[in-house]
Amino acid sequence: MNVNNALVEKLANLSRLEFSEIEKEEIKSDLEKMIGFIDKLNELDTTGVAPLLHMSENVNILREDEVKGEIDREDVFKNAPLHDDFFFKVPKVIKK
Repeated sequence: MNVNNALVEKLANLSRLEFSEIEKEEIKSDLEKMIGFIDKLNELDTTGVAPLLHMSENVNILREDEVKGEIDREDVFKNAPLHDDFFFKVPKVIKK
């Protein structure tokens, strides 16, 4: 892939960024290095190598959800300054 000024301009437009001429040259150089690195990786023979899907053998190491200690409704509202039978009441913060 050829990295030219038109490509850098297109990427800047798509990302809604503005670059000086010096920054554009640096970006152009960086893009050429990245593409060169990818081309170098494409030279490797990956026949028979399975794709890496996870960094470890553990697929899901999260704990199971457990219900612990319930609080009845009266205790929940005990320290609430404003509430009704089912909800906390808070000041309105969004104005139309």
